[in-house]
Amino acid sequence: MTQRHADGSGHRRGNMFRRSAPAVPSGTAEATVSTRRTRYVVDGRLTPAPPEVSISEALRYAQDEPGTMTLSLFPAPTAEDVDELAQAWGLHPLLVEDLHHAGQRPKLERYGDVLFLVVRSARYLDDIEDVDFSEFHVLVRPHAIAVLCQDGRWIDGSDETTLPGSSTEIADHTLLDDSRLLALGPEAVLYRLLDAIVDGYLPVLRGLAVDKEQIERQVFSGDPAVTERIYRLSQEVIDLQHATSSLTEVLDALGRGFDRYGIPDALRAYLQDVTDHLTRVDTRVGELREALAQILTVNATLVSQRQNEDMKKISGWAAILFAPTLIGAVYGMNFDSMPELHWTFGYPLAVSAMVALGAGLYLVFKRKRWM
Repeated sequence: MTQRHADGSGHRRGNMFRRSAPAVPSGTAEATVSTRRTRYVVDGRLTPAPPEVSISEALRYAQDEPGTMTLSLFPAPTAEDVDELAQAWGLHPLLVEDLHHAGQRPKLERYGDVLFLVVRSARYLDDIEDVDFSEFHVLVRPHAIAVLCQDGRWIDGSDETTLPGSSTEIADHTLLDDSRLLALGPEAVLYRLLDAIVDGYLPVLRGLAVDKEQIERQVFSGDPAVTERIYRLSQEVIDLQHATSSLTEVLDALGRGFDRYGIPDALRAYLQDVTDHLTRVDTRVGELREALAQILTVNATLVSQRQNEDMKKISGWAAILFAPTLIGAVYGMNFDSMPELHWTFGYPLAVSAMVALGAGLYLVFKRKRWM
């Protein structure tokens, strides 16, 4: 995994994933309307934050009150949201640049006391047989965590325009529904987010597995459109493998920082459970990719066999038609010294020879299963 620290070392990953259009594009009038939601957690219990509380005020409250943590959720982050977060948290310029630019592979970086993660959830769209990815930027520091939904969607694909209520309610249920875990600090919220993302990979795998089974039946039925479907499904599996393998590296990096950053033992066990689930998911994705490669090979073999059968038939009919053509060519040369041309039975004999040779060749090819 490539990491870039505060000194700027390391290179930036480009747009490695296909992304849907964000809910609110930057630069429009609507982009200035913040969708930020703030929640307080006091001794593991969810507590409403004051209306219109700023990021700075929420951070100061969490730092001043013992056993308090603040969660800032950005369902559709704007440039103004990022700038306000950067100023309140004192973020490094390189980190701010990352927050302004989505389309990155999962990664983990640390800037002082701020842990920065890029993670991607996936959901399967059965009607179009596509895997839709949503990118999340997560910032963790003592007493605070911020989650930015870079694609304007939550893990299940809901957003504020399609979900009854708000995406924040979904986030509350996913991240803040276990008071025992919340008492462990902002890392517990990060664990719940990672756990929800990894669990979301399982329905995607089931959908892809169903598509694979359908493709297998298409291959053996001789459907000519199956090749394109194999390639499209292979691309979906490759994208999913990029997400899962990169997330595996992120979880490994988190595990290596347990001792250094004093992660509670209880939380280590939960995070290890997520790692185990992700390992199984990554293994299944790899197996699915290998299976599709084998299906593509089998399909190419079957196509080649069908082409060979077609060539046999074409060659057989060409040979059958060649015999009467040869006889007709010989007697069509119009030489004067050809006694058969003046013989009463010459024409019937030539025609009979054509039919006999054609029928004989057909029987031979039929016996050899060329016809």
